[in-house]
Amino acid sequence: MRNTLTSLAFALMIASAPVLAADPPAPTAPAGTPLPAWEQLTPAQRETLLAPIRDRWNTQPDERARMLERAQRWQQMTPEQRQRARHGMQRWENMSPEQREQTRALFAKMRTLDEPQRKALKDKWRAMSPEERRTWVQANPAPADMPPGPPPRDR
Repeated sequence: MRNTLTSLAFALMIASAPVLAADPPAPTAPAGTPLPAWEQLTPAQRETLLAPIRDRWNTQPDERARMLERAQRWQQMTPEQRQRARHGMQRWENMSPEQREQTRALFAKMRTLDEPQRKALKDKWRAMSPEERRTWVQANPAPADMPPGPPPRDR
């Protein structure tokens, strides 16, 4: 049971890695020195890492399955894939609501196309003016059941 709880806590921590990446706890090791393994963290350090996840888990019960699935997917990623995911999350956080809406619509459309069609749409998108993009998004909205993405974080 304890291993299950530890695994769940770790999985939840990994699921919110983008959240933790923005405001990491101050490292206790000199720069370039690897930080300690989980077992070597103090109880206070563990609490610092887990508190945001616990809060999200408790306040968003409808999102628990999604958080757990993301944590499991994160564990299966290579370091390069994790870095790309972090970069994508940072880009998303810096987008305006309009840019997010456009991104969701474009992503949804791209998923329905084969590779040559995707390339053609990317080229067309890059050549569009902001007004043309707004018109395109109105004509090609993201599906209503498409998740809106994470809420903006307090900074």
